[in-house]
Amino acid sequence: MKCRKGLNGGLRAWGECRLPDEIHQNTATDTGSPDSKPSDAQREIQYEFTPSLCGILSQLGVSVLVSTYQAGKLAVLAARGEKLFLSFHNFERAMGVAARPDRLAVGAQRQIWILNSAPDIASRIPPVGQFDGCFLARTAHYTGEIQVHDLAFVDEELWCANTLFSCLCTLDKDHSFVPRWKPPFVSALAPEDRCHLNGFAAAAGRPQYVTVLGETDAPQGWREKKAGGGAIYDIASGEAVLRGLSMPHSPRLHGGKLWVLDSGTGRMLLVDPAAGRAEPVVELPGYTRGLAFYGKYAFVGLSRIRETSVFGGLPIAERRAELKCGVGVVDLTTGRLAAHLEFKSGVEEIFAVESLGLRCPALSGPHPQADGSQTIWKVPPLRHGNVGPAARPRPTFAG
Repeated sequence: MKCRKGLNGGLRAWGECRLPDEIHQNTATDTGSPDSKPSDAQREIQYEFTPSLCGILSQLGVSVLVSTYQAGKLAVLAARGEKLFLSFHNFERAMGVAARPDRLAVGAQRQIWILNSAPDIASRIPPVGQFDGCFLARTAHYTGEIQVHDLAFVDEELWCANTLFSCLCTLDKDHSFVPRWKPPFVSALAPEDRCHLNGFAAAAGRPQYVTVLGETDAPQGWREKKAGGGAIYDIASGEAVLRGLSMPHSPRLHGGKLWVLDSGTGRMLLVDPAAGRAEPVVELPGYTRGLAFYGKYAFVGLSRIRETSVFGGLPIAERRAELKCGVGVVDLTTGRLAAHLEFKSGVEEIFAVESLGLRCPALSGPHPQADGSQTIWKVPPLRHGNVGPAARPRPTFAG
């Protein structure tokens, strides 16, 4: 049964959905990007959220990372009791995000940033006692502008959806990137975005499925049939397991099942690769892109669609006036929308969503001053009178 009633500006979901009537509102100030003009150095970001969002984050003991390339930010969503903690960090055209306990990866316009975990200093970062984790920007791999989409750590390797070159790739110190797989219908590696390969699902130590917006071998060829030409491919066999999708993104393996976002319809689907079919789980009022799981919950990114040729003709365009930007939390056991965050102004689209097993992590990205946050240094103690090789000293914190 369809639930059509929007509650106090809340999200609309299909299936047996009920939302709490109470909505919390707040405002954050974004200090702008490193190259901001004085006139737009500060941006007011208004958002609202259901109280259940903080309850779910607290219950799970997790936080959520959200990237937006339109604003060039990586946002951290965390709960402190009934209050939502929201911070913004500048990454030029922030796109894919990958997380593991010891590091984060953030895809930017021309490089991929690596942030290392520094748990030993988290409790000492002001305000003392607020943070239970810390990630510090340490290195960046310069790829050039390859339109990096999904990122994921697969065992010790960072894998990337290299959309411009229509392939999956990894990184090494000697090359811009190392191509590892391309769809069988793509005849050659070329910077032509032939099929808009944008996402992949990994499990058991290897990538297993990818999403493409079109099965084409021509430059930008996917655009011609974007409304229904999307597909999911099995990497091992090189065969399509599902066709007829509308701009699919964010394939994920969770609980032994394959999930995908059918972005052009605003739906999340449960896919049966063996049978070649998919079952709609929920339909949301946004262009769905960015998907992460934790336990029985799915965190889904929602975007408004822009008035461009990319989004024209999509099924979701018929609902343009009601589309939201934010994050919806779906209870997988019921198919209901359990909570949401909606950006009312300042952020128009969401790219990646990633769950992190920390309640409230501190981040120090490549531009802390532009973030309006403190600079954090992690420095070993100085050993006077010894300029030669020495045993590795115990790290200390200053900042």
